[in-house]
Amino acid sequence: MTECGFTVEIAPSGEDALRDLARADLLLLDLDIADRDGLDVCREIRELSDLPILCFTSRTQELDRVLAFHAGTDDCLVRPFGLHELRARIEAITRRLRGVSTAQPSRVMEHGPLRIVAESREVWMRDRLVPLTRKEFDLLFLLASRPKGVMSRRQLLDAVWRDNWSGPGRTLDSHVSSIRRKLGSPDWIMAVRGAGFMFGRESRP
Repeated sequence: MTECGFTVEIAPSGEDALRDLARADLLLLDLDIADRDGLDVCREIRELSDLPILCFTSRTQELDRVLAFHAGTDDCLVRPFGLHELRARIEAITRRLRGVSTAQPSRVMEHGPLRIVAESREVWMRDRLVPLTRKEFDLLFLLASRPKGVMSRRQLLDAVWRDNWSGPGRTLDSHVSSIRRKLGSPDWIMAVRGAGFMFGRESRP
């Protein structure tokens, strides 16, 4: 893949992949790996990280691909496939994942002590860099870009998780709780009973 502009590192096992998550920008995961069940590895990676995942498998049943999406993959390819299709799928994933922030006209948003920088995907609270995951940043950016509006759970799930979320669960709530904790106050994201969530702007910063 180096001729396509990508630097590739190979993890020989599922355990190696789990250990090396911090070094990767995107993970190509073979669901037919020998040492672990590929779907279990995908689930564990998704629990630990928002790293983009593209799975591939020799299994041809639709159910196998559906299970891969429920496990947290962003896309799934069935062997055999060509290099051009693989490259196109990788580029499509990266475009989708940039979509939430790049679709917004404002590249830097400031709300009191909170500063959100779209280009570098950084969030600052006063002079402190707040370490958000990719999904946490997308969720905060989306809400902060519409500070006077309430967004429903369905709208947020569609915008941030696209079609790759596995049911209602607690995914959205856990991300909201994590953002509140990292920003130091629950008032930055406010729950509106029966409606959804809204950005709290400068409430108790």
